[in-house]
Amino acid sequence: MIKEIISRIKFWKTTDRIGPDVPWYYWKLFFRSTMLKYCTSKFLYFDPTAEIRPGCFIVGCSQISIGKRVVIRPGSMIHGETSTLKLSILIEDDVLIGSGVHIYIENHKFDGPDPSISIIDMGHTQAKQVTLKKGCWIGANAVILPGVTIGKNSVIGAGSIVTKSIPDHCVAAGNPAKIIKRIID
Repeated sequence: MIKEIISRIKFWKTTDRIGPDVPWYYWKLFFRSTMLKYCTSKFLYFDPTAEIRPGCFIVGCSQISIGKRVVIRPGSMIHGETSTLKLSILIEDDVLIGSGVHIYIENHKFDGPDPSISIIDMGHTQAKQVTLKKGCWIGANAVILPGVTIGKNSVIGAGSIVTKSIPDHCVAAGNPAKIIKRIID
């Protein structure tokens, strides 16, 4: 048991992730000063005006850039860990990410040549960068899939599944997300 505790503490100190599963540091998200210092040390870039609320899971922090006045709400799961990209997720300035949003840069492979191989053993697809451009808003429980760019000042409706990039100044919603309105600039 002692070895397991020591091993777990070592993992918490070195892991490239933030979340409730890393209790050694997770408490820091509850206080602005400690959140800022912690996130600045974890992310590729983390602007001092950005904010990550407690309850988020973020994997691959060192490959994620977070701009000015970005807010990531509780329950969001952001998976940016990859061995192929230096910058896996770019979140530009003034982006709002609602509760429960999921962002992925890879997916499981499921098209192997041997149907007897379990999906868990097939690996992952090639990582593709996700970009959230300045001023966009991602509604609660939306899912952003690999390679997607959300345009400047665009809105993704709550619960949407975004499989393709959305241009600037649009409202998109649904499964799969489709443009339902253009926003006049």
